[in-house]
Amino acid sequence: MSVGLARPWLLLALLALPLWWWWRSRRASAPAVVSDAAPFRAASSRAWLLRVPPACRSLAFTSLILAAAGPFRSGDQMRVSADGIAIVLALDVSSSMLAEDFAPNNRLAVAKEQARAFIRGRRADRIGLVTFAGEAITLVPVTLDYPTLDRAVDAIQVGTPALEDGTAIGSGLATSVARLRKVPGKSKVILLLTDGENNRGLIDPRTAAQTAEAFGIKVYTVGVGSDGEARIPTGRGLNGFRYEMLPVRIDEALLTEIAEQTGGQYFRAKDAQALGRIFQQIDRLERTEVEVVRYARRDERTTPFLVLGLGFLLLEVLLSGTVVVRVP
Repeated sequence: MSVGLARPWLLLALLALPLWWWWRSRRASAPAVVSDAAPFRAASSRAWLLRVPPACRSLAFTSLILAAAGPFRSGDQMRVSADGIAIVLALDVSSSMLAEDFAPNNRLAVAKEQARAFIRGRRADRIGLVTFAGEAITLVPVTLDYPTLDRAVDAIQVGTPALEDGTAIGSGLATSVARLRKVPGKSKVILLLTDGENNRGLIDPRTAAQTAEAFGIKVYTVGVGSDGEARIPTGRGLNGFRYEMLPVRIDEALLTEIAEQTGGQYFRAKDAQALGRIFQQIDRLERTEVEVVRYARRDERTTPFLVLGLGFLLLEVLLSGTVVVRVP
Protein backbone atom coordinates (compact mmCIF):
# COMPACT_ATOMS: atom_id res chain seq x y z
CA MET A 1 0.00 0.00 0.00
CA SER A 2 1.41 3.43 -0.95
CA VAL A 3 0.29 6.98 -0.25
CA GLY A 4 1.03 10.04 -2.38
CA LEU A 5 -0.26 13.24 -3.97
CA ALA A 6 -1.57 13.50 -7.52
CA ARG A 7 -0.73 17.24 -7.76
CA PRO A 8 2.05 17.89 -5.22
CA TRP A 9 3.02 21.24 -6.79
CA LEU A 10 -0.13 22.76 -5.25
CA LEU A 11 1.55 22.50 -1.84
CA LEU A 12 3.55 25.59 -2.82
CA ALA A 13 0.42 27.59 -1.95
CA LEU A 14 1.07 26.79 1.72
CA LEU A 15 4.01 29.22 1.59
CA ALA A 16 1.41 31.99 1.76
CA LEU A 17 0.56 31.05 5.38
CA PRO A 18 3.74 32.40 7.07
CA LEU A 19 3.44 35.61 5.02
CA TRP A 20 -0.15 36.02 6.16
CA TRP A 21 0.76 35.50 9.82
CA TRP A 22 3.63 38.02 9.50
CA TRP A 23 1.27 40.57 7.98
CA ARG A 24 -1.25 40.05 10.85
CA SER A 25 1.43 40.44 13.49
CA ARG A 26 2.61 43.72 11.95
CA ARG A 27 -0.95 45.02 11.87
CA ALA A 28 -1.67 43.91 15.46
CA SER A 29 1.49 45.60 16.78
CA ALA A 30 0.36 49.08 15.64
CA PRO A 31 -0.27 51.30 18.76
CA ALA A 32 -3.79 52.47 19.61
CA VAL A 33 -4.74 55.45 21.81
CA VAL A 34 -7.54 54.84 24.33
CA SER A 35 -8.91 56.94 27.22
CA ASP A 36 -9.32 54.07 29.70
CA ALA A 37 -7.28 50.81 29.65
CA ALA A 38 -9.23 49.09 32.45
CA PRO A 39 -11.55 47.05 30.14
CA PHE A 40 -8.55 45.73 28.22
CA ARG A 41 -6.78 44.65 31.44
CA ALA A 42 -9.92 42.72 32.44
CA ALA A 43 -9.98 40.90 29.12
CA SER A 44 -6.29 40.04 29.06
CA SER A 45 -6.92 36.66 30.69
CA ARG A 46 -8.87 35.59 27.55
CA ALA A 47 -6.45 37.07 25.05
CA TRP A 48 -5.60 33.58 23.70
CA LEU A 49 -9.11 33.33 22.23
CA LEU A 50 -8.19 36.06 19.75
CA ARG A 51 -5.76 33.63 18.10
CA VAL A 52 -8.32 30.84 17.65
CA PRO A 53 -10.22 32.24 14.59
CA PRO A 54 -7.06 32.95 12.54
CA ALA A 55 -5.70 29.54 13.55
CA CYS A 56 -8.94 27.95 12.30
CA ARG A 57 -8.59 29.88 9.06
CA SER A 58 -5.01 28.63 8.64
CA LEU A 59 -6.03 25.03 9.28
CA ALA A 60 -8.94 25.36 6.85
CA PHE A 61 -6.63 26.74 4.16
CA THR A 62 -4.14 23.92 4.74
CA SER A 63 -6.85 21.24 4.57
CA LEU A 64 -8.33 22.63 1.34
CA ILE A 65 -4.90 22.85 -0.30
CA LEU A 66 -4.21 19.23 0.67
CA ALA A 67 -7.55 18.21 -0.83
CA ALA A 68 -6.71 20.06 -4.06
CA ALA A 69 -3.30 18.32 -4.18
CA GLY A 70 -5.14 15.00 -4.57
CA PRO A 71 -4.03 12.66 -1.79
CA PHE A 72 -4.37 9.05 -2.90
CA ARG A 73 -3.86 5.54 -1.63
CA SER A 74 -2.98 2.76 -4.00
CA GLY A 75 -1.89 -0.83 -3.80
CA ASP A 76 1.63 -1.82 -4.73
CA GLN A 77 2.24 -3.62 -7.99
CA MET A 78 2.18 -7.37 -7.74
CA ARG A 79 4.17 -9.73 -9.91
CA VAL A 80 2.44 -13.06 -10.29
CA SER A 81 3.71 -16.08 -12.18
CA ALA A 82 0.99 -17.88 -14.08
CA ASP A 83 0.62 -20.30 -16.96
CA GLY A 84 -0.70 -18.64 -20.11
CA ILE A 85 -0.73 -18.60 -23.88
CA ALA A 86 -0.75 -15.81 -26.43
CA ILE A 87 -3.86 -15.79 -28.60
CA VAL A 88 -5.17 -13.68 -31.45
CA LEU A 89 -8.85 -13.96 -32.29
CA ALA A 90 -9.22 -13.34 -36.03
CA LEU A 91 -12.89 -12.80 -36.77
CA ASP A 92 -14.55 -12.61 -40.17
CA VAL A 93 -16.89 -9.58 -40.31
CA SER A 94 -18.01 -9.84 -43.93
CA SER A 95 -21.71 -9.35 -44.69
CA SER A 96 -22.26 -13.11 -44.94
CA MET A 97 -21.68 -13.33 -41.17
CA LEU A 98 -25.19 -11.90 -40.87
CA ALA A 99 -26.59 -15.17 -42.18
CA GLU A 100 -29.39 -16.33 -39.92
CA ASP A 101 -28.67 -20.04 -39.65
CA PHE A 102 -27.73 -19.86 -35.94
CA ALA A 103 -31.29 -19.05 -34.89
CA PRO A 104 -32.39 -16.99 -33.11
CA ASN A 105 -29.15 -15.04 -33.77
CA ASN A 106 -26.95 -14.58 -36.82
CA ARG A 107 -23.44 -16.00 -37.12
CA LEU A 108 -21.66 -12.83 -36.00
CA ALA A 109 -23.80 -12.40 -32.89
CA VAL A 110 -23.10 -15.99 -31.81
CA ALA A 111 -19.37 -15.65 -32.54
CA LYS A 112 -19.21 -12.44 -30.49
CA GLU A 113 -21.10 -14.03 -27.60
CA GLN A 114 -18.76 -17.02 -27.48
CA ALA A 115 -15.65 -14.85 -27.88
CA ARG A 116 -16.71 -12.63 -24.94
CA ALA A 117 -17.38 -15.68 -22.78
CA PHE A 118 -13.94 -17.02 -23.72
CA ILE A 119 -12.24 -13.71 -22.80
CA ARG A 120 -14.04 -13.49 -19.47
CA GLY A 121 -12.73 -16.91 -18.52
CA ARG A 122 -9.05 -15.92 -18.98
CA ARG A 123 -6.61 -15.28 -16.14
CA ALA A 124 -3.11 -15.04 -17.63
CA ASP A 125 -3.63 -15.53 -21.39
CA ARG A 126 -2.59 -12.59 -23.52
CA ILE A 127 -5.19 -11.96 -26.22
CA GLY A 128 -5.39 -9.75 -29.29
CA LEU A 129 -8.29 -9.06 -31.66
CA VAL A 130 -8.17 -8.83 -35.46
CA THR A 131 -11.16 -8.45 -37.77
CA PHE A 132 -11.19 -8.94 -41.51
CA ALA A 133 -13.54 -8.61 -44.44
CA GLY A 134 -12.12 -7.28 -47.73
CA GLU A 135 -9.00 -6.39 -45.72
CA ALA A 136 -7.84 -6.78 -42.12
CA ILE A 137 -7.34 -4.44 -39.17
CA THR A 138 -6.09 -4.88 -35.60
CA LEU A 139 -8.73 -3.77 -33.13
CA VAL A 140 -6.77 -4.65 -29.96
CA PRO A 141 -3.09 -5.67 -29.81
CA VAL A 142 -2.10 -8.61 -27.62
CA THR A 143 -2.92 -7.61 -24.05
CA LEU A 144 -4.07 -8.72 -20.61
CA ASP A 145 -6.65 -5.92 -20.50
CA TYR A 146 -9.71 -8.15 -20.68
CA PRO A 147 -12.31 -5.40 -20.09
CA THR A 148 -10.99 -3.51 -23.14
CA LEU A 149 -11.11 -6.69 -25.21
CA ASP A 150 -14.65 -7.41 -24.06
CA ARG A 151 -15.83 -3.93 -25.08
CA ALA A 152 -14.04 -4.19 -28.43
CA VAL A 153 -15.71 -7.52 -29.26
CA ASP A 154 -19.10 -6.17 -28.22
CA ALA A 155 -18.68 -3.19 -30.58
CA ILE A 156 -17.85 -5.27 -33.68
CA GLN A 157 -20.29 -4.71 -36.53
CA VAL A 158 -20.61 -5.73 -40.15
CA GLY A 159 -20.26 -2.99 -42.73
CA THR A 160 -17.89 -0.61 -40.93
CA PRO A 161 -16.41 2.10 -43.20
CA ALA A 162 -12.85 0.95 -42.42
CA LEU A 163 -13.41 -2.43 -44.11
CA GLU A 164 -14.67 -3.20 -47.59
CA ASP A 165 -16.86 -6.25 -47.93
CA GLY A 166 -15.39 -9.58 -48.94
CA THR A 167 -13.39 -12.36 -47.27
CA ALA A 168 -9.63 -11.79 -47.14
CA ILE A 169 -8.56 -14.86 -45.17
CA GLY A 170 -4.91 -14.37 -46.10
CA SER A 171 -4.87 -10.76 -44.88
CA GLY A 172 -6.60 -11.68 -41.63
CA LEU A 173 -4.11 -14.48 -40.98
CA ALA A 174 -1.05 -12.39 -41.90
CA THR A 175 -2.16 -9.51 -39.64
CA SER A 176 -2.65 -11.96 -36.77
CA VAL A 177 0.84 -13.40 -37.30
CA ALA A 178 2.30 -9.89 -37.20
CA ARG A 179 0.63 -9.29 -33.83
CA LEU A 180 2.02 -12.53 -32.34
CA ARG A 181 5.49 -12.97 -33.81
CA LYS A 182 7.32 -10.87 -31.19
CA VAL A 183 5.26 -11.96 -28.18
CA PRO A 184 7.40 -14.05 -25.78
CA GLY A 185 6.35 -17.55 -24.78
CA LYS A 186 6.12 -21.05 -26.23
CA SER A 187 2.41 -21.25 -26.98
CA LYS A 188 1.15 -18.85 -29.64
CA VAL A 189 -2.22 -19.47 -31.19
CA ILE A 190 -4.42 -17.90 -33.82
CA LEU A 191 -8.09 -18.74 -33.70
CA LEU A 192 -9.46 -17.82 -37.11
CA LEU A 193 -13.24 -17.83 -37.64
CA THR A 194 -14.69 -17.46 -41.12
CA ASP A 195 -17.81 -18.49 -42.97
CA GLY A 196 -16.67 -18.23 -46.54
CA GLU A 197 -13.98 -18.54 -49.19
CA ASN A 198 -10.93 -16.37 -49.74
CA ASN A 199 -11.96 -13.87 -52.42
CA ARG A 200 -10.19 -10.62 -51.51
CA GLY A 201 -6.82 -9.34 -50.35
CA LEU A 202 -3.29 -9.39 -51.74
CA ILE A 203 -1.91 -12.10 -49.45
CA ASP A 204 -2.40 -15.76 -50.28
CA PRO A 205 -3.68 -17.70 -47.25
CA ARG A 206 -1.12 -20.48 -47.81
CA THR A 207 1.74 -17.95 -47.76
CA ALA A 208 0.38 -16.51 -44.51
CA ALA A 209 0.20 -20.05 -43.09
CA GLN A 210 3.84 -20.66 -44.00
CA THR A 211 4.78 -17.48 -42.14
CA ALA A 212 2.82 -18.62 -39.08
CA GLU A 213 4.61 -21.97 -39.19
CA ALA A 214 8.00 -20.23 -39.37
CA PHE A 215 7.24 -18.31 -36.18
CA GLY A 216 5.93 -21.37 -34.35
CA ILE A 217 2.34 -20.14 -34.33
CA LYS A 218 -0.46 -22.70 -34.40
CA VAL A 219 -3.56 -21.77 -36.34
CA TYR A 220 -6.93 -23.20 -35.35
CA THR A 221 -9.44 -22.54 -38.09
CA VAL A 222 -13.19 -22.57 -37.65
CA GLY A 223 -15.71 -22.78 -40.46
CA VAL A 224 -18.86 -21.06 -39.22
CA GLY A 225 -22.16 -22.06 -40.81
CA SER A 226 -24.70 -24.84 -41.11
CA ASP A 227 -24.96 -27.40 -43.90
CA GLY A 228 -27.16 -26.81 -46.92
CA GLU A 229 -28.69 -23.37 -47.41
CA ALA A 230 -28.95 -20.31 -45.19
CA ARG A 231 -30.69 -16.94 -45.30
CA ILE A 232 -27.74 -14.79 -46.38
CA PRO A 233 -27.65 -11.03 -47.17
CA THR A 234 -27.04 -10.33 -50.87
CA GLY A 235 -27.12 -6.52 -50.91
CA ARG A 236 -28.39 -3.38 -49.25
CA GLY A 237 -31.73 -1.72 -49.83
CA LEU A 238 -33.48 1.30 -48.39
CA ASN A 239 -34.53 -0.71 -45.35
CA GLY A 240 -31.23 -2.52 -44.75
CA PHE A 241 -29.86 -5.79 -46.11
CA ARG A 242 -31.73 -7.91 -48.65
CA TYR A 243 -31.67 -11.65 -47.87
CA GLU A 244 -31.90 -14.73 -50.05
CA MET A 245 -31.71 -18.45 -49.36
CA LEU A 246 -28.32 -19.47 -50.75
CA PRO A 247 -25.98 -22.49 -50.42
CA VAL A 248 -23.42 -22.27 -47.60
CA ARG A 249 -19.94 -22.18 -49.14
CA ILE A 250 -16.98 -22.68 -46.80
CA ASP A 251 -13.56 -23.55 -48.19
CA GLU A 252 -13.00 -26.41 -45.77
CA ALA A 253 -10.08 -27.77 -47.79
CA LEU A 254 -8.18 -24.49 -47.44
CA LEU A 255 -8.97 -24.09 -43.74
CA THR A 256 -7.91 -27.69 -43.06
CA GLU A 257 -4.65 -27.18 -44.97
CA ILE A 258 -3.83 -24.00 -42.98
CA ALA A 259 -4.50 -25.73 -39.66
CA GLU A 260 -2.52 -28.88 -40.47
CA GLN A 261 0.47 -26.94 -41.82
CA THR A 262 0.82 -24.98 -38.58
CA GLY A 263 0.11 -27.83 -36.17
CA GLY A 264 -3.40 -26.65 -35.39
CA GLN A 265 -6.78 -28.14 -36.13
CA TYR A 266 -9.83 -27.37 -38.25
CA PHE A 267 -13.32 -27.30 -36.74
CA ARG A 268 -16.73 -26.92 -38.29
CA ALA A 269 -19.20 -24.97 -36.16
CA LYS A 270 -22.72 -25.68 -37.35
CA ASP A 271 -24.45 -24.21 -34.31
CA ALA A 272 -23.79 -22.07 -31.24
CA GLN A 273 -23.08 -25.07 -28.99
CA ALA A 274 -20.40 -26.40 -31.34
CA LEU A 275 -18.71 -23.01 -31.44
CA GLY A 276 -18.64 -22.91 -27.64
CA ARG A 277 -16.98 -26.34 -27.51
CA ILE A 278 -14.32 -25.17 -29.97
CA PHE A 279 -13.37 -22.27 -27.72
CA GLN A 280 -13.02 -24.73 -24.85
CA GLN A 281 -10.39 -26.67 -26.84
CA ILE A 282 -7.97 -23.76 -26.37
CA ASP A 283 -7.87 -24.46 -22.63
CA ARG A 284 -6.15 -27.79 -23.27
CA LEU A 285 -3.23 -26.33 -25.20
CA GLU A 286 0.35 -26.40 -23.92
CA ARG A 287 0.99 -23.44 -21.65
CA THR A 288 4.09 -21.49 -20.69
CA GLU A 289 4.83 -19.65 -17.45
CA VAL A 290 4.61 -15.87 -17.79
CA GLU A 291 5.08 -13.08 -15.26
CA VAL A 292 1.95 -10.99 -14.92
CA VAL A 293 2.19 -7.54 -13.37
CA ARG A 294 -1.03 -6.37 -11.76
CA TYR A 295 -1.68 -2.95 -10.28
CA ALA A 296 -4.25 -2.06 -7.68
CA ARG A 297 -6.61 0.80 -8.49
CA ARG A 298 -5.56 4.22 -7.22
CA ASP A 299 -8.26 6.13 -5.32
CA GLU A 300 -7.98 9.81 -4.42
CA ARG A 301 -8.99 10.53 -0.83
CA THR A 302 -10.01 14.20 -0.98
CA THR A 303 -13.28 14.03 0.96
CA PRO A 304 -11.79 13.90 4.50
CA PHE A 305 -9.65 16.98 3.82
CA LEU A 306 -12.60 18.86 2.27
CA VAL A 307 -14.79 18.09 5.28
CA LEU A 308 -12.00 19.11 7.67
CA GLY A 309 -11.40 22.37 5.83
CA LEU A 310 -15.07 23.33 5.77
CA GLY A 311 -15.34 22.40 9.46
CA PHE A 312 -12.53 24.78 10.41
CA LEU A 313 -14.12 27.56 8.33
CA LEU A 314 -17.46 27.02 10.09
CA LEU A 315 -15.73 27.08 13.50
CA GLU A 316 -14.03 30.37 12.63
CA VAL A 317 -17.34 31.95 11.61
CA LEU A 318 -19.05 30.78 14.80
CA LEU A 319 -16.26 32.01 17.10
CA SER A 320 -15.94 35.33 15.30
CA GLY A 321 -19.66 35.94 15.68
CA THR A 322 -20.01 34.89 19.32
CA VAL A 323 -17.01 34.50 21.63
CA VAL A 324 -14.46 36.59 19.75
CA VAL A 325 -16.21 39.64 18.33
CA ARG A 326 -14.14 42.25 16.52
CA VAL A 327 -15.18 45.84 17.09
CA PRO A 328 -13.99 48.80 15.05
